[in-house]
Amino acid sequence: MEPQNLVPTLACLFFAAAFLQSSLDKLFDRQGNLEFLQGHFAKTPLARFVPAMLLSVTVMEFASGVLCLVGAASLWFFPGDWATVGLGLAATTLLMLFTGQRIAKDYVGAAVLAGYFAVALIGLAALPLAVGT
Repeated sequence: MEPQNLVPTLACLFFAAAFLQSSLDKLFDRQGNLEFLQGHFAKTPLARFVPAMLLSVTVMEFASGVLCLVGAASLWFFPGDWATVGLGLAATTLLMLFTGQRIAKDYVGAAVLAGYFAVALIGLAALPLAVGT
């Protein structure tokens, strides 16, 4: 076990849990999420794109979650740059979500996402120190 792998591993596991749960919720409760988002974006130029946005966010969250899970495993069990790919995709997904929150003028929601983004950046910054990447 390499202690320098701990920070990027925990960041990857954080996003694996967050994004897999969120994407599966969007899959299993699509209608509820669609109704919420239609209300959330009702007074924005994005209102008519909500179904497409829901699909793209669901795909991005699921891919981020899976790649972060694989990335965490790769830091300990097999070589590869999966953690970089997973955390990079997680950061990209967060930027999409952040942009939507700002457009919807949900500044509190956007501020919460800033903390998640910081976790992604810390995880990415710690990767050069990790063994096996």
